[in-house]
Amino acid sequence: MMKRNLALLLAIATALAACGKTETHYEDVRPVRTVVVKPDGIATTASYSGEVRARREAQLGFRLAGQIVERYVELGQAVKAGQPLLRLDGRDVALQQASAKSQFDKARMDYERAQQLRGQGFVSQTNVDAAKVAFDAARSQYNLSSNQGGYTVLKAERAGVVTAINAEVGQVVAAGTPVVKIAEQGEREVVVSVPESRVEELRKAASLTVELWALPGKRYAGKLRELAPDTDPITRTYAARVSVVEADEALRLGMTANVRLPGDESLSGFTLPLTAIYDRDGQPKVWVVDSKTNRVSARPVQLAGVRNDVVLVAGGLKAGETVVTAGAHLLHANQLVRLAESQLSRK
Repeated sequence: MMKRNLALLLAIATALAACGKTETHYEDVRPVRTVVVKPDGIATTASYSGEVRARREAQLGFRLAGQIVERYVELGQAVKAGQPLLRLDGRDVALQQASAKSQFDKARMDYERAQQLRGQGFVSQTNVDAAKVAFDAARSQYNLSSNQGGYTVLKAERAGVVTAINAEVGQVVAAGTPVVKIAEQGEREVVVSVPESRVEELRKAASLTVELWALPGKRYAGKLRELAPDTDPITRTYAARVSVVEADEALRLGMTANVRLPGDESLSGFTLPLTAIYDRDGQPKVWVVDSKTNRVSARPVQLAGVRNDVVLVAGGLKAGETVVTAGAHLLHANQLVRLAESQLSRK
C-alpha cells in the first residue's frame, strides 16, 4: 500500500514539474544599416566635367635623330604655318650631303664617259646601262641627303598655339619622337568621360549645354562630335568630344567645363543608396523600419532614375522614415532588426 502511494506521489510530482516548465522561443534579429529619408531635389539632368581642348592637336617631331641646338618658341606662344620651332645640329647631315654630292658627281661623269666610249665602239651597251644604274642610284641618294638637310629644322604645319614642349636644347631625340604639341586655331571642344549607363542618353540627346567653371552663368550650345567605341581600360568610361558652338575668346584651352544634358530639375523626391532597393516581381521596393517596434515592412517605390550608386525615388516614401540600406535581400515582412552600433550612437 505504501509502495502504491509513493509511486502515485512521484507521478503527481513529475506532472507538476512538467507543467511548470515553459519553452523559450528566440526570434531571429537581423543587423542592418539604415538611413533616414530627407527631402531632396532630384536633378534628372546629367552633368559631366571635362577640359576645353582644340579640335585638332598635332604632336610634332623631327624626321631624323639628332641633338637639339636651338629653340625658337615658348610655351603658350601663337605660331604661324611654316614658322621654325626647334633646330637640330646639322653638321653630320651636311657631311652626308657632301659625300652624296661627290658620289653623284662621279657617277654622272662615269655615265657620260660610258656614253662617249659607246659612241666610239670601245664599250658595249651593257657597260652604258650599268653606268646609268649607278648614276640614278647616286642621284637618288644625293636628293635624299639634300632633303634631310631641311629636316634639321622643325616647323609648324598649321597656325596654332604651342601647348607642350617635351625637349630642351642639348637633348638628343630619336626620329619621330614628339617634342612639340600645337593646338590649332579654330574650333574648341570639351573632352569628357561618360559611364556606360549614360552613353545612349548622351548619344540621343537633342541638345547639350556647356558651362565654364571660371565663368558662372555663361553658357554655350554643344554638339556631340565623337564618342569612343570602347572604354578606357582604367576608368571603364567612354571618352566623348563635345563641340562648342560659337566659341569665343573667353573659352580658353585647358579650362574646366561642364557638359549638361537636357532634363527636368524641378522634381521633388529622395535619394537613396542603390543597395536599399530590392526587386520583387518587377516592382522595386524598400524595407521601412518602424521606429517603435524595430520591425520592417515592404514599401513599393517609384524610381526616377539611377546615378552611379545612387537611386532617385520620386514616390512611395515620406520624409523622416527609416529605410534599410544594407541587408535588404535577407529580410522578410515583420522582421525584427537591429541597427548598426554606429547609427545608434548618432541617434
